[in-house]
Amino acid sequence: MSNIEPPPAPSPAAPPQRSGCLTAIMVIFGVIMLLPGLCALLFGGASVVDGGRIDSDIAPLVFVGLVVGIGGVALIWAAIRGRKASPARNRP
Repeated sequence: MSNIEPPPAPSPAAPPQRSGCLTAIMVIFGVIMLLPGLCALLFGGASVVDGGRIDSDIAPLVFVGLVVGIGGVALIWAAIRGRKASPARNRP
């Protein structure tokens, strides 16, 4: 009989890396999404300074602008930080 060695065990696969182009696109869209948030802060702040409270006509627009701006911050944060590997992938 011949002495055949078993093939080496496969090394754990590294999580797939995101391309630099996708990261740049995410950052660009995140910056674009920051603009409505900036406008919401400006118009909401001006409305509060003028009348002491936000007018009922502009309040929904300010809220939507702030939500979009928060989404932009989250998108930039996700682009820079990157995706975390799931715990199942870290097991040997």
